[in-house]
Amino acid sequence: GCDKFCAFCVVPYTRGAEVSRPADRVMTEARDLVERGVREITLLGQNVNAYHGHEAGLAGLIRDLAGIDGLERIRFTTSHPNDMDDALIAAHGEIEKLMPYLHLPVQSGSDRILKAMNRKHTAEEYVRLIGRIRAARPDILMSGDFIVGFPGETDQDFADTMALIEEVGYGQAFSFKYSARPGTPAAERTEVAEAVKHARLQELQALLARQQRDAQDAMIGREVKVLFEKPGRMPGQMVGKSEYLHAVHVQANRIEPGDIMSVRIVRSNSNSLGGELLGDQATVASA
Repeated sequence: GCDKFCAFCVVPYTRGAEVSRPADRVMTEARDLVERGVREITLLGQNVNAYHGHEAGLAGLIRDLAGIDGLERIRFTTSHPNDMDDALIAAHGEIEKLMPYLHLPVQSGSDRILKAMNRKHTAEEYVRLIGRIRAARPDILMSGDFIVGFPGETDQDFADTMALIEEVGYGQAFSFKYSARPGTPAAERTEVAEAVKHARLQELQALLARQQRDAQDAMIGREVKVLFEKPGRMPGQMVGKSEYLHAVHVQANRIEPGDIMSVRIVRSNSNSLGGELLGDQATVASA
């Protein structure tokens, strides 16, 4: 559930109030999964960083999970800027198993639209928060959500959103045209013309695509750890995810799902990376 009541969102009305599973139950399930071979766990919630099932919040739960032998990677999604507290920011800099990827939706870069959306933060507060997160973990890859054409959005409001995207720089993002959800406050307001929404979305997605390409290109030559998941489309190819949630393709014959190996990135594709296994791993994997 969710207690935020953003003006565009139906979740609080359909899923109810936020409920947190007790930490001991989460820990028990995590240990069981690890015993069955799971090496990465994602903590999932509509607003997961508002978690209150642990006395130390989500950061405390992550620290406990990091102590489980055999659990190599921890992620969480989705987050609300207002619940990104000091302890969780510090966790990104201190817990090696917490992956350097954060999905932190903002929806708009206009303070006027953020207020109309009932987001309860300003664009400047969001940008400052990103700065604090990056100070704790400089290599973190940021992801976000954006809605264009929210009722009342002007050309200047949209320009403010584009400016925020330019300032933050996203490695990945999700973007949508506003569509009314019956029963929500925004559904009662006058909508932006469909043609305007479409044009704004195209412009915004072009900027985000350039930023994603830049983030991927910056990975070329870097060494990353890849958790392999499945065979690729090409013979002898395996596909996995880097710490930064990039899909990475590698040619190798003896990699098994669940293997974590060091890979040097040699190629940036449209929505993935290509890499080569490093050192002795290459000999073993291709034997």
